[in-house]
Amino acid sequence: MTLPANMDAHVRNRLVIFGCGYVGSAVARDALNRGWHVTALTRNAAKASVLREGGIEVVVADLASPSWYEQVPNSPQLVLNCVSSGGGGIDGYRRSYLEGMASILAWSQLGREPIGTFVYTSSTSVYGQGGGVVLDESASTETSGERGQLLTETEAALQTAQGVCRRWFVLRLAGIYGPERNYFVDQVRLGQVSGMGEQHLNLIHRDDIVGAIWACFGAPPAIANEVFNVADDGAATRAEIASWLAGRFGVPGPQFTGEPAGGRQRVTPDRIIGNTKLKARLGWQLRHPTFREGYAKLLSR
Repeated sequence: MTLPANMDAHVRNRLVIFGCGYVGSAVARDALNRGWHVTALTRNAAKASVLREGGIEVVVADLASPSWYEQVPNSPQLVLNCVSSGGGGIDGYRRSYLEGMASILAWSQLGREPIGTFVYTSSTSVYGQGGGVVLDESASTETSGERGQLLTETEAALQTAQGVCRRWFVLRLAGIYGPERNYFVDQVRLGQVSGMGEQHLNLIHRDDIVGAIWACFGAPPAIANEVFNVADDGAATRAEIASWLAGRFGVPGPQFTGEPAGGRQRVTPDRIIGNTKLKARLGWQLRHPTFREGYAKLLSR
């Protein structure tokens, strides 16, 4: 990655991660292996202890509060905002995503230089379309419901901010799975899966999300201010995935409840999330092109 020659050493090699949970922790470990100094902010004290043991500088704080501003170094070359809602219903969404982003943008104004590259991990739940349609990044986000609209507003806050960063990327993530994320697998084992079998389940392995984030961080300077969908090539239905898993476990195919997964207000609409733009623009390559490669690796452990 080419960096400006006049950039201070503490800036040249620093990555700041906001919301260092499932995805953020994986990025942090990868960054250390790449020689970056990592500062992470998390609200989880137990998670903070694990991160510190791994050599990561950690600040424990509520992202939406300004209490951490003086503890996190300003003007880093790389910033990743990958917070999750942390529960609390719609108010939790608003505080974690929209108010959290506003807090980061306020902190960024305290630095001597703009952030180099800012990556925000949003969600494909910004889309409300169903009917099996294939969605690219130009699809409307106006019908996605209250939670989806909060995510869209959070994206817009970064996209319209002035003087915050030299460039930004928004990554809209499909359903995340990977090591220690066994929700769908556990449902198949128990014989009852949420949702409807004929609907598509758009997935993305955690390690492929990490790859997409680094593709943004290392993108040529001419590529900037882009929105990308991050999903695998699977385009498989829930029934197809569940049947494959059941075969691996030697159990009968599960029943489908037709109800939303735990904690969700509605069943995700039936659609296929397209990933062509990310591949074409950044040369992103999937390590787990479909659920078969991803789950086979997980089950082999």
